[in-house]
Amino acid sequence: MSEPREIVETGYDSSAERYLAWSARIADDSRLRFLAELTDRLDDGAAVLDLGCGAGVPCTALLAERHDVVGVDLSAAQLDLARRNVPGARFEKADMAEVSFPDESFDAVTAFYSVLHVPREEQGDLFTRIAGWLRPGGWFLAALGCSEANGVEADWLGTPMFFSSHDVAENRRLLEAAGFTLVVDEPVTMHEPEGPATFHWVLGRR
Repeated sequence: MSEPREIVETGYDSSAERYLAWSARIADDSRLRFLAELTDRLDDGAAVLDLGCGAGVPCTALLAERHDVVGVDLSAAQLDLARRNVPGARFEKADMAEVSFPDESFDAVTAFYSVLHVPREEQGDLFTRIAGWLRPGGWFLAALGCSEANGVEADWLGTPMFFSSHDVAENRRLLEAAGFTLVVDEPVTMHEPEGPATFHWVLGRR
């Protein structure tokens, strides 16, 4: 396992409970608004893959109310929480950049603030693999980074954490190159406990 992945895995293993409490303090998180953009387009019982599912709340749990959900996360501690929080979903401990699924397995793939932990030089390949896992007409919903961040933050919720991202224009280019047509393409600023943070929300159709 590469150093960035070790940092992400170890970081979330040590901060899983803190992260859950911290994220609950974000009053203007847009994830539920964009989740609705996806679920309004899905039939009941759709097969959904949630990459970087974390503790499973709120999004994995909401998806599992109507859909057949598989959650993937690198952190065993996060998955322990997810299995308790979302007993109706299935979970797999894996690196999203390395996990494998058969082609055309899913109607939708989601990634809420998780792709930014994948080294940016690997993100284009990840988008291509996600497109392959989707059935024709399937959907990919993600909150991507939108700056040229690439490195380790020494103290993030009390632990080192790796972040990596492209700017908005490069995100669009990589997604379109992977075969997605974007129907949502919106940078949104929310206010984390430490201050404002902007993410690039995308909903793409294969």
